[in-house]
Amino acid sequence: MFGVQRTRTLVGPADPARRMPAEPPRLSASELIAWAEATAEPSTAPAAVRSAVRLPRRMVLATGAITLAAGAVAVITVPGGPVEVEPGPADPSGTGAGRVLVPVAYQPGTDEAAGPRLRALADGLVDAAYESSAGRYTYHRRQVWGDPVMTSPDDRFSVAFSQETKVWWAPGEPGRQTTVMGVPEYPDQASRDYWASRLPVSATASADAIPLPPFESAALPSTGRELARMLKTELGAGPACKETSRIFGRYAVPRRTRAEILRVLADVQGFRWRGEVTDRAGRDGLAVTFDDREHSQQHLLIFHPRTGELLASELLTLHPVRMNAYELILETGRTDRLG
Repeated sequence: MFGVQRTRTLVGPADPARRMPAEPPRLSASELIAWAEATAEPSTAPAAVRSAVRLPRRMVLATGAITLAAGAVAVITVPGGPVEVEPGPADPSGTGAGRVLVPVAYQPGTDEAAGPRLRALADGLVDAAYESSAGRYTYHRRQVWGDPVMTSPDDRFSVAFSQETKVWWAPGEPGRQTTVMGVPEYPDQASRDYWASRLPVSATASADAIPLPPFESAALPSTGRELARMLKTELGAGPACKETSRIFGRYAVPRRTRAEILRVLADVQGFRWRGEVTDRAGRDGLAVTFDDREHSQQHLLIFHPRTGELLASELLTLHPVRMNAYELILETGRTDRLG
């Protein structure tokens, strides 16, 4: 549906990744942009790179038709008080696909500095399931939404398709990636209403598989100082959130390193503790948020309550409240089988 080649064809010369060497996981434009950011020196990178603002790849479309459905109400605490997000009624025909996304809900009153809680979590971690497995390939299964994004000509209404990817990779060896394109999902009810009669593609899921060329990935450090550098904590909590998601989405992070990552994040100013939450896959977790007031965004990280693995990350626009992007890390492992 919106595979790598079709997206690049649509974007053409504006594609910021068109001259980049391939590097797994090749999941979206934002992944390739993140690779470029990781290779740039903070002191010389332009402001757009140093910023925590997410820059999704956008396509402007305005024709076609599809029938869609919606989700449920959620309440989220943002600067200025709780905000209720109402996605609207479900498609009465029962045949539609897609939903209006609402923020992950957390309990009111869970708003305290996250540092002490993150350190306590780090001190009590247990092994993750993948630490009892072995194999030459690192494997991840992820679900992402928010890139590429299709927008109306006036940039007011948007829609994106969820993607489930599976990636197998090993340093210096060929790898493999499979991608299943899912149904359309919407950041707000107004976008759902707008695209209901204009979306020019079928909601039927499509799948593709591509080989990944050999590449050498930087070794995952284990000390706090090295991890702080890898997480770009000197740039603040926003970039640290993005790099945390990138690390857990690429590596099978060992327990001691997970603990150090949590301790590093505990020292970053701005994280707030949000307590127990349920992610979009129905898993229980512990959440922290960071409000980027300069860019009217909120970053959310959800960690496994016992292993400290990153389960999910989200980016929310605060004014008005609407989803910008989400990622679920559904499975991590090691294997000798490629695909």
